[in-house]
Amino acid sequence: MNARMLRFHAKTMAALLAGCLVATFSPSAAVAVPGQPEIGAGNPFVDGWYADPDIAVYDDTYWVYPTTSRAYGEQTYLDAFSSTDMVNWTKHSDVLTTEDISWAEYAVWAPAPVERDGKYYLFFAANDIQNNDSLGGIGVAVADKPEGPYSDAIGRPLIGQFHNGAQPIDQDVFIDDDGQAYMYYGGWGHANVVKLNDDMTSLGTFADGSTYKEITPADYVEGSQMFKRDGKYYLMWSEGGWTGPDYSVSYAMSDSPTGPFAKIEKVLAQDPAVAKGSGHNSVVNVPGTDIWYIVYHRRPLSETAGNNRQLAYDRMYFNADGTIEPVTMRVGDNFADGNALGWKTYGGSWSADGGRYRAESSPGGKALLDTNFADFTYDADVKVTSGRGDAGLVFRATRPSVGVDSYTGYYAGISRNGKVVLGRANDSWTQLGSAQLSRSAGPSHHIRISAVGSAIKVYVDDMATPKISVTDATYGSGANGVRVFNTAAAFDNVSVDKAVSGRR
Repeated sequence: MNARMLRFHAKTMAALLAGCLVATFSPSAAVAVPGQPEIGAGNPFVDGWYADPDIAVYDDTYWVYPTTSRAYGEQTYLDAFSSTDMVNWTKHSDVLTTEDISWAEYAVWAPAPVERDGKYYLFFAANDIQNNDSLGGIGVAVADKPEGPYSDAIGRPLIGQFHNGAQPIDQDVFIDDDGQAYMYYGGWGHANVVKLNDDMTSLGTFADGSTYKEITPADYVEGSQMFKRDGKYYLMWSEGGWTGPDYSVSYAMSDSPTGPFAKIEKVLAQDPAVAKGSGHNSVVNVPGTDIWYIVYHRRPLSETAGNNRQLAYDRMYFNADGTIEPVTMRVGDNFADGNALGWKTYGGSWSADGGRYRAESSPGGKALLDTNFADFTYDADVKVTSGRGDAGLVFRATRPSVGVDSYTGYYAGISRNGKVVLGRANDSWTQLGSAQLSRSAGPSHHIRISAVGSAIKVYVDDMATPKISVTDATYGSGANGVRVFNTAAAFDNVSVDKAVSGRR
């Protein structure tokens, strides 16, 4: 969001995203485009249940401010996360709490950060008011540093009433190129825009003397987000139910910050292979580039509780006419952040360090992602570090538990002597194929699984010719993961893509 890219100083950002090139930012320097920009290290990018993230760039640092995704009565504080590379994130706890806001009791939602004249403002909603007789709405806090502590700027809600039917929640603040600040907000299916005065703590008026201008596009529910690119204003919002799988993001474009905003299309929605309930987004532009990311929350496939939401981001692409391509929720992990968030282990001993996911030798220890792919291409680097067994990739897996072959699904592995195996597990092992590599190949290999319907192909190092090719229709979909069998191994550069045309 251009107006939020304030004072981004020249510096080198190592490992901006997985497989990226090193880029040096300066006011006039061209910035190298990351080689694989869709995933920073892996989603979720921070630990814990969070939602409604908004992102800003202050000096040389990205800052994400989310809602704490808990029951209403426990939503009494806000945390923040900072990063200089969008890979390694530092948590800043309790940057704002209800103890700092005399009128706020609970349901502290959707913080919106912005900097002006050396002061850092955090707009937020509190108390989830249901009518004009209740105390609550949108407030504003201020601090001298991005991490706070923030204090109540005016001692009361900035917007504490319903106007044009809009519940005062889910605010986003945008400063245009001319310095005019706007706030976009609203729940209950209505969206308003207001002007903020230069003090950022009071509302201005439009040319017609009004304060609240309704801009509700079709299917709007909540979660306003504004950014500007190439002179066009983009309003994004969430639609559907926040606890359901239909939660999603749509957008509109306009030549004016106040609209009109006519819905163009939905750009982010659930993917039954990756995650559900994806929505309430923000947008960030890497300064000095035309690289954009959508930052949002989503619910893992196996989670059913409404508040079990995690933070993610993915690359956002534009068409030649400025419209936004549908966003693909990518699945991948290069472990550059030194953690294995999103992975669940079943037996064995696992750790993420040195940019790899490491497993000690065990009789069948496995780690799985919460995915449910049917037809896909699955890539990973596998380094067998010791032992006489093999290590490799699990796919279309269900019913996982601790045990040598305690899952249903497939496994393709490789040993230190270059033997490749493919088999089917169902609390027992059925080998489907094998092949022998040259002993000079070494302990590190790139493995690719291509699975389309009953056709399963295993590639090792050479991505042109499969080492094993079989037909087996026993299992049609399930989770992706990694596994060791009586050997120790390290895994890196994991990625899963649907077996259809698209960006890799």
